[in-house]
Amino acid sequence: MEFQQSHLLDTLPKQFFANLVAKVGQKVAAGVDVINLGQGNPDKPTPDYIVQATQKWVADPRTHKYSPFQGLPEFKQAAADFYQEKYGAHFDPEQEVAILGGSKIGLVELPWALMNPGDTYLLPDPGYPDYFSGAALGGVKFETVPLLAENNFLPDLQSIPEEVARRAKFFYLNYPNNPTGAVATKDFYQELVAWAQKYHVGIISDFAYGALGFDGQAPLSFMQTPGAKEVGIEFYTYSKTFNMAGWRIAFAVGNRDIISALNLIQDHLFVSLFPALQKAAIDALRDPRRDAAIAEIVHRYEERRDAFVNAAEKIGWHAFVPAGTFYAWMPVPDGYSSESFADLLLDKAGVAVAPGNGFGEHGEGYVRIGLLISPERLEEAVERIGKLNLFK
Repeated sequence: MEFQQSHLLDTLPKQFFANLVAKVGQKVAAGVDVINLGQGNPDKPTPDYIVQATQKWVADPRTHKYSPFQGLPEFKQAAADFYQEKYGAHFDPEQEVAILGGSKIGLVELPWALMNPGDTYLLPDPGYPDYFSGAALGGVKFETVPLLAENNFLPDLQSIPEEVARRAKFFYLNYPNNPTGAVATKDFYQELVAWAQKYHVGIISDFAYGALGFDGQAPLSFMQTPGAKEVGIEFYTYSKTFNMAGWRIAFAVGNRDIISALNLIQDHLFVSLFPALQKAAIDALRDPRRDAAIAEIVHRYEERRDAFVNAAEKIGWHAFVPAGTFYAWMPVPDGYSSESFADLLLDKAGVAVAPGNGFGEHGEGYVRIGLLISPERLEEAVERIGKLNLFK
């Protein structure tokens, strides 16, 4: 017997990273020592105090039952307390917090919960590729908003056509930004709230890299902005803050109508997270070792950023120096597209990078570098690239 997938699945965008993984896998299988800078998977283990807490809670039989559908009340309280402590933003844990199995779930399911087929939302270009999956699954339309170097990779809100702004229901934004490493400013977020109020557009802040700010500057949360809670929500994931990408733990805070819709759709899709993970997630936020663990992670990425950017400068490869995340957004040399340059580096230098066009039309002309290996290995990657004599 054969079964055909649904027409809905036929509309899904091609999984960008699957193609990259396949190319790298072929090289590795052929015996090439590939330095893989193409993916965004934290390379170090989760802090010990979180692992130990998880082991304790997994062994506790009280955590072996179903969770309450919308998550443990004490986890929602811990999330609200964290935002109050770190960002001075107050949330009602029962009505303004949603527990998620990773922020990707919330970002992709939101159109199902809050939009109708044919509705439109705005997506950043370049941006996280899985935003497009939500549009396909929700049967909704999207318009892209360029993120350009001359505007420090912040959207120019005044350049969004009036007709598009009035048609849009939501606007996804991600700062610190994947793939560019840009950060948002207080002035920009204030302008964004005013713009959202004028056009009645919900703001969806993807704060995945919220802990990863460099040069002594902590990234701003959108929720620190007066009026932000009235116009939108923010997703916060444990994946990058605590090196917990595989654990799939996140939460959202903000506008109670949006949170309510997310909670409702999850009632029908999940029974929240394994209670032991929720208990460990509480400990991750409340343990006195939290800030030291985060500071160590941030220092590691900043050290890698500096090693890569300084090495690249020596071969004439000039970076947009990232102020956050664990990426560097690098221009391709004259005569190459993002894809052809990435293929050249893999074939001739054994270095894998992510071509910028995989993040959108305005990602063309760049490649994304993942700062997820040692400084020495990053410098070796640049040395290999330098031998190709591509930069003047």
